[in-house]
Amino acid sequence: MPDNIAHSGMWALALIVIVLVSWAFYRYFAPQSWREWAGAGLVQAFIIALYAEMYGFPLTIYLLARFTGLDREYVSANLWSTLLGVGETGMLVSMIAGYTLLFVGVGIFFHGWRQVYRARHEHRLVTDGLYRFVRHPQYTGLFLALFGEGIVHWPTLFSVALFPMIVFAYYRLARIEERRLLDEFGDAYRDYRRRVPMFVPRRGQRRRFIAASSTDSDPPQDGPV
Repeated sequence: MPDNIAHSGMWALALIVIVLVSWAFYRYFAPQSWREWAGAGLVQAFIIALYAEMYGFPLTIYLLARFTGLDREYVSANLWSTLLGVGETGMLVSMIAGYTLLFVGVGIFFHGWRQVYRARHEHRLVTDGLYRFVRHPQYTGLFLALFGEGIVHWPTLFSVALFPMIVFAYYRLARIEERRLLDEFGDAYRDYRRRVPMFVPRRGQRRRFIAASSTDSDPPQDGPV
């Protein structure tokens, strides 16, 4: 394993990024119940593992090189560029693709958060904007952001293992939230749940869903919802 592998050993930067990303996550998710804290704990572990390897020590690459006989001539800190043997070019491609998904996911998350925040203060069921396309856009945005950063951009053993666990944890949490909404809004929510998918927009609506995450008004209608 090279002693001077690029893009590693920057522990101060790793700590700063972990603190900033963790603060933003807890600032807007604000877990309250133990189930919410359990899901948040998985996300926190994902954040720490991801950025500790991205800027600190590339444990995933070290283990692969140590136990699988990976050709050390092509080892870099990024898993994709190492496995495919494409060096900095592969790292750049994965970075661009991953950051694209990250920024789209963050935009979806924040827009969904604004909508549900307003609706709670007005004591109403929100079914417009992003909620026309999926019932839990905040979670959709979270999944997309984590997938872009921890799977596409900079996959590690821990981020790949934790991602499906995070999806499952928030799926369970979404089901609990829906039972509460059924108690509160009754048939109105039952009808809404029947018409609108949980996390993934239907085919033909995905571009409109992404477009709706960058505006306070719905995009022009170009077909049935």
